[in-house]
Amino acid sequence: MQAVGSAELVYLAWIIGGLLSFFGALTYAELGAMKPQAGGEYVYVRDAYGPLAGFLYAWTTFLVSKPASIATITTGLVRILGSFTVFAFFSKDLVAVPFPVSYGQLVAIAATILISVLNYIGIKKAGEFQLVFTILKILMILSIVVIGFSYSAGSWANFAGHYSGAKGGVIGFMAALVAALWAYDGWNDLNMVAGEIRRPERSIPIALVAGVAIVGALYILVNAAVQYVLPASVIANSARPASDALGVVLGRAGASIVSAGMALSMLVTLNGTTMSGGRIPFAVARDGYFFRSLATVHPRFHTPSTSIVVQAVLAVSLLLVGGNFRQLFSLAIFAEWLFYMIAASTIFVFRRREPNASRPYRVWGYPLVPILFVIASAVLLYYTFTNNLRNSLLGTLVIIAGIPVFYLFARKRARVAE
Repeated sequence: MQAVGSAELVYLAWIIGGLLSFFGALTYAELGAMKPQAGGEYVYVRDAYGPLAGFLYAWTTFLVSKPASIATITTGLVRILGSFTVFAFFSKDLVAVPFPVSYGQLVAIAATILISVLNYIGIKKAGEFQLVFTILKILMILSIVVIGFSYSAGSWANFAGHYSGAKGGVIGFMAALVAALWAYDGWNDLNMVAGEIRRPERSIPIALVAGVAIVGALYILVNAAVQYVLPASVIANSARPASDALGVVLGRAGASIVSAGMALSMLVTLNGTTMSGGRIPFAVARDGYFFRSLATVHPRFHTPSTSIVVQAVLAVSLLLVGGNFRQLFSLAIFAEWLFYMIAASTIFVFRRREPNASRPYRVWGYPLVPILFVIASAVLLYYTFTNNLRNSLLGTLVIIAGIPVFYLFARKRARVAE
């Protein structure tokens, strides 16, 4: 609302964001069913465009995208917890040398370590955590919808309201769309752990397509419920509109319950990101293009233990020196959508190069659906690059820096093979 100023454009951003994510999920469903191997996007990019392209994807995702996403999620978690009076001290610095570290940063670091340990000790435990808390998340969203629309003082007139202080225009709408896409993000995580899923050729398409469709419907419903309770000006100036809406209906207790539910929701997202991220360097190292230690599988837990630990260390480093929520967010968005676009484009390569390959699922609406997703990703990248130049350049430099690193490992790999 702060970006676009009207309910119509807010819902348009949610709908377009949902459609783009749905198109991406449809495309990834074919790729995941065709190549059900650990590493997901790395496997698609490697097989379509060669080992250098695959390595640069993994290099950027491992060093920038996943750590920045983890840091962004945990920073958001701290912001939510900070709404509770008992946690108001989160914003205070604990130490200031050699750089300031707040209590909130320590909580974000603790959450990163906790979820990393959960994934270290087994995908089954991480999967059980994901299932239980996803169900709780859905129940919370449905509760907000029911309570919001049952509010006797709510008004449909709120949907016609406008916020005059909005950015407006194309820039404002793109900002709203980016925020919506971030909320939908995570639909590709299942592809990363395809090698550890039973019957991935069947499970991946069903989970991706149904998951994005359900999430999209729930997000639109909860936004409508909040809009029914709160006018546009209040929503635009609120850091936690859902909490504020239930605060109006149920008092402080209602707002606190929603904030707690949002914190649990962030943990679900954090778990999915951590789970998928650890499989990427593992797959590259297994191919011989990265440090062999990253291909280590824990003898007891059967997880890519070293990769998970290194990923956690990188995320913690960003939490300490990486900046605020918006900076981490823009860094993650640029890196992620660059390779979403590249990975999705591999479907055209495989359709042409491997026409007779087994495809348990074929993307609906081919070639239009993947084409629209690739074009939309390119537009989003252009917006992100021009509006967050510093972080976009940083992401670009990381990609370029990976080229000589690849050739070092390729040379080492060739010597070992001789």
